[in-house]
Amino acid sequence: MARDLTPRMTVLAALQWAQAQPGIHRTDSHVLLGHVLGRDRGWLIAHGDDALPGSNSAHFGRLIRRRQAGEPVAYLIGQREFFGHSLSVGPSVLIPRPETELLVQQTLAGLPSGARVLELATGSGAVAISIALARPDVFVLATDLSETALAVARRNAQQLGATVTFAAGDWYGALDTIEFDRIVVNPPYIAAKDHHLQQGDLRFEPPCALASGADGLEAIRVIIDGAPPRLVRDGCLLIEHGYNQGDAVRALLQAQGLQHVCSWQDLAGHDRVSTGVR
Repeated sequence: MARDLTPRMTVLAALQWAQAQPGIHRTDSHVLLGHVLGRDRGWLIAHGDDALPGSNSAHFGRLIRRRQAGEPVAYLIGQREFFGHSLSVGPSVLIPRPETELLVQQTLAGLPSGARVLELATGSGAVAISIALARPDVFVLATDLSETALAVARRNAQQLGATVTFAAGDWYGALDTIEFDRIVVNPPYIAAKDHHLQQGDLRFEPPCALASGADGLEAIRVIIDGAPPRLVRDGCLLIEHGYNQGDAVRALLQAQGLQHVCSWQDLAGHDRVSTGVR
């Protein structure tokens, strides 16, 4: 195996070189080289003896070094798969996580025809767009404080053909008197001094989309407090939260007078999405 990445190296040798670098996983190497070449993993395996042009080799090497420095793969390739859709992402938005698909699934469950759905802090638009594509009969409004994030979300909606209305504002600040059948949100819920914020991909994601006060519940309190007057009767608020915050979030929902409070678990068995009904 070559010790250094060199021009005209074969596809297989380039992958082996990448996987020998500290901190680079096999999946990272395949995703990044596939991105450089515009090919999928199956093509890389079938064409292992093909030579890489020098420009592709240099590009691949730069991406591997950036990945070694900790940059998320999603930011390096500018894309992330979510709920079966390929979304554009960048440093201005949170990278959609698989566990957030539970928020979409539970929002869609029992969603009445012609319903109005509000997503707060939409970021890349992953949740709102997934709901709109699954249920084109419902009205979906998505808000975010960041105009940069909204630009990403609008671009994703346009590329995927999703009908979503976007508005700029802090939590409920972008709204008038309209009421909704569902309010859904994946808010920041990590404690501001949590050591995980200095680890892994989180170091590169927007802090305002991750941390929320000393206990991680500051944004969630604002969301729950403001939800009842913006929900129709029997309307639901659905909130994603941290794996250990289920008890606290349910207590906040109950304190605000919401009914039928419960939580759903993620694939790891942790409370991940909690809900209350007006």
